[in-house]
Amino acid sequence: MITIYHNPRCSKSREGLQLLELEGKLFTTVKYLNEPLTKKELTALIAKLNITPIELVRQKESIWIKDYKGKQLSDSEIIDAMLLHPTLIERPIVVNGNKAVIARPAEKIKKIL
Repeated sequence: MITIYHNPRCSKSREGLQLLELEGKLFTTVKYLNEPLTKKELTALIAKLNITPIELVRQKESIWIKDYKGKQLSDSEIIDAMLLHPTLIERPIVVNGNKAVIARPAEKIKKIL
């Protein structure tokens, strides 16, 4: 089953959702701002993306700049920051089985369909 981690207020996230709909794929939507991820879930997503936690952070967000930028943080501390402030999580993330992509641009989704 395909899952999209989605923020409806984000245009890139809406584009990813639209691409899945146009492809006619069955998928579930997780509005992660309303349905917060657990540390286990976020860690698993990062592993599926095959990236480091910092690569999933929206580093231009004001919360990141104000509270975290320039600090030496462990991977666990970066994950904790994303759990505390879900808006820091890059979006959309699309998962298909053991494969996942940050769908920016949305066409990246096609790699895992």
